[in-house]
Amino acid sequence: MKMNRRSFLRGVGGVLAGAALPSPLLARVGEPELRIGYLPITDATPLLVAHANGYFADEGLKVARPVLIRSWSALVEAFLTGKVNCVHMLLPIPVWMRFNRRARVKVLAWNHTNGSAVTVAQRSGIRGFADLAGRQIAVPFWYSMHNVILQMGLRAAGLRPVIRPQNAPLAAREVNLFILPPPEMPAALAARKIDGFVVAEPFNALAEEKIGARILRFTGDIWQNHPCCVVVMDESLIRRRPAFAQKVVNGLVRAQLWASRNPGATARLLGRDGKGYLPVRRRVLERVFSGYELSRYGPGVVPQAIRHPDWPVRRIGFQPYPYPSATRFIVRELKQTVMEGDRAFLGRLDPDRAAAELVDDRFVKRAVTAAGGLGQFGPVFAESGWQREEVIDL
Repeated sequence: MKMNRRSFLRGVGGVLAGAALPSPLLARVGEPELRIGYLPITDATPLLVAHANGYFADEGLKVARPVLIRSWSALVEAFLTGKVNCVHMLLPIPVWMRFNRRARVKVLAWNHTNGSAVTVAQRSGIRGFADLAGRQIAVPFWYSMHNVILQMGLRAAGLRPVIRPQNAPLAAREVNLFILPPPEMPAALAARKIDGFVVAEPFNALAEEKIGARILRFTGDIWQNHPCCVVVMDESLIRRRPAFAQKVVNGLVRAQLWASRNPGATARLLGRDGKGYLPVRRRVLERVFSGYELSRYGPGVVPQAIRHPDWPVRRIGFQPYPYPSATRFIVRELKQTVMEGDRAFLGRLDPDRAAAELVDDRFVKRAVTAAGGLGQFGPVFAESGWQREEVIDL
């Protein structure tokens, strides 16, 4: 189903006509400016595409150019202090914010699926998770999908993740984890300061291109079409300005459809040699958006990064609906994930309660329906509908 600007907007208007939202919906009087914060990673793609292609403007929103922020902690701080009012965050971060910090944060949609990998040095001899014993592995944030999925792989291999100084001795079955900002990871790997890292794109692709690093596993080959970054806003803003929230989500859904159908154009748009949203060249981004080839990563390749070639996944994918089953799963996994800081709240957190309180899916359901349904994002989503079972296989 091909959808142009006019038909998309007409469809959204039809769906929203009967919604319990202020009327007239498209009035801009008193609406806030949309201020987007993002990290320089492809997780931010839908927000950046919606800005670049004018989808937010088509919704009648006043939108500032997205602000690039270098670390997750700085992005959280910018959001909590109101410097930005719409951001992408790794799904575990708003879990921590809402149920530990008591921040009134709400997840409105998934921003993308998959889009991350475990990357190791070519010289390391690492062929699987078991070979990470005694190694130094960087993660971007403790409350990250990366840390959770990495530790799932370590436990399955009989290894024990620990958090110690890098010069501390390790037992035979231990793997040391520590935080490193994503832009620093490829250089640290090249300098032999670390043995590997797990992170979002484009830093896996950049390490492949620049230093000959190898992908150990794509995270989407471990957890099929898993959420990574989600779009969040302040709950009070959503309550006061539901029309504003709906317009943001409309633009986001439209951008996800465009990015999924135009991978090459997305790489050209976002790159340093395009609109300049991301600090890498188009060639690296083309590997991210199009590079999931069995000949490069499948059977017969060492290490074998793709072990489930029958799974309907992409290196990075786009599907906006926040499946409750995925939120419940990540909460359960966080309970057994090694992290620094106060994590006592996780012991008291019920996964069903977390999914119900953290996510507001009203707006994305309307936008997806207006766009033609979940099937627009692929047959696997059409089959699952609004409920699915999570598929994990290490």
